[in-house]
Amino acid sequence: MTSQLAREKRRNAVIALRTLGPVLLDALRKFDPRYLWHNPVLLLTEVGAALTTVIAVLDSIAGIEQPSGGTAMPFGFTWALAAGFWACLFTATLAESIAEGHGRQQTESLRRSNATETARRVIGYSRSKDPAVRRSALEEVDSRSLRPGDVVVVEAGETIPADGEVLWGAAEVDESEITGRPGAVIREAGGDRTAVMGGSRGLSDRLVVRISSSRDTSAAARTISLASKSRRKKSPIEVAFSTLLASFSISFVLLVLTLNSVVSPVAEPVSIPVLVALVVCLIPTEIAALMSVTGIAGMSQLLQRGVLVTSAKSLETAGDITTVLLDKTGTVTRGSRSAIAFLPVGGTDLEQLMRAAALASIGDPTPEGASTVRLAEEEGVRVSEGDATGGRTVHFSAATRISGIDLPDGTSIRKGAVSAVVAWLKQQGTQPQRQIILDLKASTKRIAQSGGTPLVVAVKPAVGVGHALGLIHLQDVVKDSVPKKISALHALGVRTVMVTGDHRLTAKAIAAEAGIDEYVGDSTPEDKLALILREQEDGHIVAMSGDGLNDAPALAQADIGIAMNTATAAAKSSANMVILDDDPTHLVDIIKVGRRQMATRGALMTFNFANDAVRYFTLFPALFVGTFPGLDALNLLRLHSPASAILSTVIFSSLVMGILIPLALIGVPYRTENLRSALTRNLIYCGLSGLLVPIIGIKLIDLVVSLLPGY
Repeated sequence: MTSQLAREKRRNAVIALRTLGPVLLDALRKFDPRYLWHNPVLLLTEVGAALTTVIAVLDSIAGIEQPSGGTAMPFGFTWALAAGFWACLFTATLAESIAEGHGRQQTESLRRSNATETARRVIGYSRSKDPAVRRSALEEVDSRSLRPGDVVVVEAGETIPADGEVLWGAAEVDESEITGRPGAVIREAGGDRTAVMGGSRGLSDRLVVRISSSRDTSAAARTISLASKSRRKKSPIEVAFSTLLASFSISFVLLVLTLNSVVSPVAEPVSIPVLVALVVCLIPTEIAALMSVTGIAGMSQLLQRGVLVTSAKSLETAGDITTVLLDKTGTVTRGSRSAIAFLPVGGTDLEQLMRAAALASIGDPTPEGASTVRLAEEEGVRVSEGDATGGRTVHFSAATRISGIDLPDGTSIRKGAVSAVVAWLKQQGTQPQRQIILDLKASTKRIAQSGGTPLVVAVKPAVGVGHALGLIHLQDVVKDSVPKKISALHALGVRTVMVTGDHRLTAKAIAAEAGIDEYVGDSTPEDKLALILREQEDGHIVAMSGDGLNDAPALAQADIGIAMNTATAAAKSSANMVILDDDPTHLVDIIKVGRRQMATRGALMTFNFANDAVRYFTLFPALFVGTFPGLDALNLLRLHSPASAILSTVIFSSLVMGILIPLALIGVPYRTENLRSALTRNLIYCGLSGLLVPIIGIKLIDLVVSLLPGY
């Protein structure tokens, strides 16, 4: 518990002390004009700071301080402004450095877990002869040399070298360094929990793992690649905002450049440092600095929840999602069908059906086969590999759609779909009775209506005619967490649709159990793609969650494509978000973080524009009050002097960005159920605080500055 609390404390910290030095240096490196070129507002601030510094040096050499607008300025005023401008720029670059450092902070342990280690690779693995690798030879190899298809052995306390699938064994595995979710998980062969991630650590027992991807393409490697990026491609909204802010800044620059020409007939000119102060304080520097921070922070928050975001655009879109399309197998359900019942037909004895089904499954390594043998044993019918010694296992193939065994005495047992088994019986010279076929079809329909999958079991003795014995009822179970999270999606106003290639009746039953709004069965990849196109044409923002090769086209077309970490390579390459711990309930987290980012950006903009309104009244009266004393009436905050008013405003502009950095990283609190009212509420709160904070802050700073000589 103590370690978990420490982990949460580190996670919620703005930046760890041990990374403070690198973050500060990174902020200074961002002073490079080549970097700031992509952020015109900050580049303009740097140009103004550099120009003011040059003027300060020249004034120091001349031993004078230039007046401004008819007001004499205290000695050192230009130096103070230059320091304020550099501080403002440093705070702006520090904001993005902290956000990026926050992501790099998350990957320190991942880097350690992804370091080169040795792995014990099995030489000539045989799943049928030595599944537990008790007799097979092992060789120690560099984990980075492992390739898909290699088989390794992982003992308790060892690190799993790369992403893979458990072939034998069951063990507790610690995946917290990768998924961010504390606590151990069970990973075992023959179920829906066979996938293991490279960099996770075995806590108990022994596993035999088949590698599915190389070390460099593992989940840990992808996470490190994301969180360690020092430069992130801007999202479309950020690009649009940058363009808007650049236009806004150019307008202020033109105003400042023409100001002295306009007032020259009636007033003394305003000094260049003061004109720079106008630009730096009134252009939207805070927005320019913090807009990208909110994007980085959102990606970091989802990474903490076990969601890898590969596109900044997708995170922005997440807040607008109106429809979520869910693939059934592996997303809504566990993805592995298990036998739950045996249903005899035609007067067949139940024990005879169970024995035949178990024998037909003894050589079947799939979850369906293993669960059939297990269920038969639970019902008191035990078979072993010795019962099938000398027999020939018939493996499932797409062509025959059946599997089974040929026993040494000439008896053949098959299991598979109704049509496939009936066709096999006909090939054996047996035409099943019409009533048996009707019973099979009726039972098949009932199983399908319950969301299950039927397998028919038939036998052909060495002498005599073959006949159907009954059915195995397979059920793909809905994941425990799915119904609750589907309800949470409904609370967010999001419509849910399940699409699957399974029978329509099966889809209906699963959708009802999970609480999903709509379902589409018998779907081909083309059907899924067409459905997304129709939804988008109707104005919906669509998120698609899937994990199979047949989901890849739909994932690519959807506004947001979300793949599970155990998905096929095609699915993950088509998606722009990957759920590392294969929990589809993170869909709620994705939408909430997207909406939180949207609300945070709106709050920051409102706060900044309200700040600017106050800064107008602190700066403009100070420009020409020396020439027109009546302007002092606009000094609503009763600031001590023009020099104090200008310097206090510059200092506040630097400090306020530092105050807003945690807000940009964490996000503003709001109720996700009603985004419109949440945005309105935040606009009101941030608008009021945007007025009060500068009023109080600038006044307090002015009280301190006024104590300096000459101010």
